[in-house]
Amino acid sequence: MNRHIGRTEMTIEIAANVKKLTTGVTRVGFVNVFRPRKNQNSDKEEYSMQLLIPKSEKETIAKIKKAVKQAKEDKFGGKSIPKLRNPLRDGDNPDDLPGKAELGAEPYAGHFFLNVKSNADNPPGVVDLKLEKIIDPSEFTSGDYCRVSMNAYAYDNVSQGVSFGLLNVQVVRKGKPIGGTSSRPEDDFEVYQPEDGDEDDDFLS
Repeated sequence: MNRHIGRTEMTIEIAANVKKLTTGVTRVGFVNVFRPRKNQNSDKEEYSMQLLIPKSEKETIAKIKKAVKQAKEDKFGGKSIPKLRNPLRDGDNPDDLPGKAELGAEPYAGHFFLNVKSNADNPPGVVDLKLEKIIDPSEFTSGDYCRVSMNAYAYDNVSQGVSFGLLNVQVVRKGKPIGGTSSRPEDDFEVYQPEDGDEDDDFLS
């Protein structure tokens, strides 16, 4: 009896270890890890970001697929789910691309991608290469590169599928910004001294 309980506990522990993983170096988009933001679909405050995983990062992709499979088995057993939502999408497949993204264009071409999130009361830890905490949002933005720890879980509500919960982030290096402005105000302007006649007290009134 005790031996059976031990095997059961070991099986549960192995499954949990499979569902939790740490990625290799991956690019990120839609970075929102310093302050929770309302999810328009769920109306809940969340931390979130999108992982852009190079297809050459085969070890990370294999771990993600294994975690998805384990989460599915834990939730649904051997039951067939015809329209199960897979969190891992192919950036070279037009059916997987979001919104107005163009096939073969940055940042999705040559990548798999998935979204990760955590609840507002469970903020992710964000550290640098020396494991020192990062609190300045400008030090980690969309287009940068990082490693991520996350865990897979299955859901069964309005739809059925697997998602990933965001645990922690280790920032590796800066990257080319994705979307938005790529320049800083101090790069675009110099100190300006107005000349006589330039000032107008009523300009904003």
